[in-house]
Amino acid sequence: MKKALLGLLLAAGSTVAFGQAVGSGKGEVRRIDTAKSTIAIKHGEIADLGLPAVTLVYDIPANLLSGIKPGDKVSFTAKHENKKYIITEIKK
Repeated sequence: MKKALLGLLLAAGSTVAFGQAVGSGKGEVRRIDTAKSTIAIKHGEIADLGLPAVTLVYDIPANLLSGIKPGDKVSFTAKHENKKYIITEIKK
């Protein structure tokens, strides 16, 4: 049954990894808070995460912030876990 559900989700275009929703997007960095390890990105819709076009604050590991600054155009991958959105990859 779980395999069938996973197959249906993948066929519908969703990406699921270990029960987490994962999606990719492109947008513009608006703010960075290095003390809190967060980044605000204004981006288009990310259907795999159920997000409309919005400016959203994501948690991000501090090591991924190197070289990223407000105003940068970025592409990124994020996951939704424990009611938080977390950037797992980001590049200019």
